[in-house]
Amino acid sequence: MQEPSVVHSTFTIERSYPKAPERVFAAFADAVKKRRWYAEGDHHNIEEYALDFRVGGAETLRSRLKEGTPFPGAVIFYDNRFEDIVANERIVIASTMTFADKRVSTTLVTIELLETGEGTDLLCTHQGAFFPGSDGPQFREAGWRKLFDRLGAELDK
Repeated sequence: MQEPSVVHSTFTIERSYPKAPERVFAAFADAVKKRRWYAEGDHHNIEEYALDFRVGGAETLRSRLKEGTPFPGAVIFYDNRFEDIVANERIVIASTMTFADKRVSTTLVTIELLETGEGTDLLCTHQGAFFPGSDGPQFREAGWRKLFDRLGAELDK
């Protein structure tokens, strides 16, 4: 049998933040806040970022990798669509990632915000189809873990 050309993977990440669900949700809904923790980074320059946070709305991020990275000058494009939003409780995002003009993955990401006595538990379930040339599920999970660290720093502001 021939090897499949798509790697399917599901992973779940859990985080706890000592902030109310409304505050965590706002960090996803507010374009300025989301850009800081989700889009900005030391290894790339942002060429485009837009957020239309509503069901059916889109989020786009186009960035170019800097010199000193493994692929200097390569463009990474995230095309996200909001499939479901329940204020302060749930966000579901369908996403496609393109690397150097080649589609490398399509994913469904569900963010659940659960109120606790101490703040909010965030539960992220990532279901992905990774195509040849993609970063793969292990790198993507590591990337989301870093993003949730950055989200924590954003919530502390």
